[in-house]
Amino acid sequence: MLKTGILNPAINSLLSRVRHTNTLVIADRGFPYWPEIETIDISLVDDIPKVLDVLAAIRSNFSIGRVFAAHEFLTSNRQATTDALEHMLSGITITYEAHLEFKRRVPGAIGLIRTGDTTQYANLILESA
Repeated sequence: MLKTGILNPAINSLLSRVRHTNTLVIADRGFPYWPEIETIDISLVDDIPKVLDVLAAIRSNFSIGRVFAAHEFLTSNRQATTDALEHMLSGITITYEAHLEFKRRVPGAIGLIRTGDTTQYANLILESA
């Protein structure tokens, strides 16, 4: 039985299948569903868990080369919210692009983890290093 790290078996399985330059999406509760990619829904109630909670949990065991996020995240949220993301991803390139462009990348992902986050445009695409 696992005692530390990611305890969710579906997320463990998904993470173990991500290879060099593959992508993984961590999304908020309102993010659209794509039937062609595996989706693991871990939303419980509003804001539990948040996208940053999932990012923090996988960060120590997942090699992130770069991150894609919607430019609207920067313009729709308080500075403290945007600062928290940039602090958590310190040293990793974050490419902000229009939300429509961001969503065009999603079908190429290995999988998507859906959270309960209500933060506007809190979705991330992680590209493995």
